[in-house]
Order: sequence, then C-alpha cells, then structure tokens
Amino acid sequence: MYKPKLDLMQTERAIKFLKGRFEAELASALNLTRISAPLFVTRESGLNDDLNGVERPVAFDVKALGRTVEVVHSLAKWKRHALGQYGFAPYTGLYTDMNAIRRDEDMDALHSIYVDQWDWEVVIERADRNIAFLKDTVRKLYAAARAAAASARAEYPVLTDCLPEEITFVTAQQLEDEYPSLTSKQRERELVRGCGAAFVIGIGGRLRSGNKHDGRAPDYDDWQLNGDMIFYYAPLDCAFEISSMGIRVDENSLKTQLAAENCLSRLELPFHRALAEGRLPLTMGGGIGQSRLSMFLLEKLHIGEVQVSVWDDNTLDYCRRNNIPLM
Repeated sequence: MYKPKLDLMQTERAIKFLKGRFEAELASALNLTRISAPLFVTRESGLNDDLNGVERPVAFDVKALGRTVEVVHSLAKWKRHALGQYGFAPYTGLYTDMNAIRRDEDMDALHSIYVDQWDWEVVIERADRNIAFLKDTVRKLYAAARAAAASARAEYPVLTDCLPEEITFVTAQQLEDEYPSLTSKQRERELVRGCGAAFVIGIGGRLRSGNKHDGRAPDYDDWQLNGDMIFYYAPLDCAFEISSMGIRVDENSLKTQLAAENCLSRLELPFHRALAEGRLPLTMGGGIGQSRLSMFLLEKLHIGEVQVSVWDDNTLDYCRRNNIPLM
C-alpha cells in the first residue's frame, strides 16, 4: 500500500520550499527577472498558445470591452512580445508564473486541467540559433533542477536522489529509427529507463515515417531547434516530461511552419505580423511544470497530491483505493 514520504502539511511546506529554491536557481542560471503575466488575452491578438491546434481555450465575453477574451494555454508568444516591450538586452530575460486551464486535457496521474508553470524567455542573437546553444541552455536548466533537488533532500532527508549527473541528448528521428514499432511515448520510456534523464530534440515536424513525435504549434518553437526534457520516474515506471522548450521561430521558419500546417492566414494577426517583419527580438524559452517538478522531487504518485484541481469519478475512486491523498 502506498504511503507518501511526506504528509499533507509537510508536502505543502516542501512545495513552497522547493519552488523558492528552483526559482532562484533558474533566475541565476539564465539571468532572468521575474515579471507579471496575464491570465487571459484577447482572441484577436494572436498571443494565445494553440498547443496541438485542437484544444479549446476557455473563453468569456467582457462587458466593458464588448469582446471575447481567452484564458491562456501558455505564455509562449506573449513572453516574446514582453521581451521587446520591456527592452531586455541579449542574454537577459524574464520568468513568470503561468496559470492555465486546459479543459480538454485527459486526466491521469500526470495530467490535470489546471496547469502551473514557470514560463521563461531569453533574448538571443541570430548566431545562437543552433543545436549547440540549445544543448548548453538545457544543461543549465538541468543543473538548476539537480540543485533544487539536492536542497530538497537536505531539508527532507527521507527523499531520494533520482537524477543522474548528466542529461542525455537524442533526436526524435533517432528515437523513431531505434524503436520504429513503438509509439513516441513508449520510445521516450525506453530511452529514460536506460539513462534516467534525456532531452528529445526536434518536435513538431514530421519524421521520415510521415508521423510527428508530438504536436507543437507552428508559430513559437522552431521545430528543428526545440525539444522536451524528460526524466524516468520509477514509482510509475514512466517517462516524466518536466519541460518543453526551444529556440523560437524567426521570420523564415515562422512562414515555413505556418505553410506546413496551412495556417498562413495567421500572418494577418498582430503578433505574427510583427514577427514576420522582424520587429520582435530573437528568443528562446520554455515552460517548466511547477506541479510536475514538485510531484517528481517529492516522490508522489499523483499530481493531485501537489496541486488543487477537480477530478473525475474514476480518478477519485482510484486514489481512494490506492491510499493517494489528493489536495
């Protein structure tokens, strides 16, 4: 029978401690300043994240505006706009708390309709748009995660060390070539079972099979220069995605990816028009799951142990039967 290593009150305190430590490590590693962020944006701005292109945003009309606004799915596009608005210099950037509602999310041990992330974005130079720069940034983020984990273990000795010293890099195409008969999620599990922590490069475009490793909106990440940070999580024997990140599209890759997804009409939206005309800075950025990182480092069996959300009857019944205390 499952018994959490930390009880409910210890868990609440540990989450606060862990978030504070990781924020400090993240800001130091990437030279970031915390700024405030919106919970919702106007539909006409083009700033909302389209995720895989099928998820429905939560939307509501605003009486004073006479228009509809949408709760953000993430802040991928808004951050780039903000970097230009605030006048950040190259190799400096921002981070913020992102809170989203993803109404179409399928609930399970790792997924909730409530999403909380540290969203971050850094101004880069055109010469930095390459795999070497991407890998260097990934290593900095991984080091920040390991440092926060070490602090958590020092504060709560009952926790175990579950991250290897180094993170492994592999492309989505290499994974398909090695495991052609498996799904992308099964490939990720086989990968991290062996190495403990990995970064899968190149997500969003079609592989040689004609399939995608996973979906990505065409107007923020460059599909050749992005990826997911994934850890192996032994308690659930699964690949555990902690972060999605990447070097963002420039004016050329934006048009190429919009054309690939039959979305060229987006070039009429204010954000896309500014990007295509070179009026926004070149950036890289991503999101790091706050509840995800807390769940992983505090060794919980369900994300509902580290965040308050709503759950379907099957989830509630499963947690009752398995002694999983939801918040």
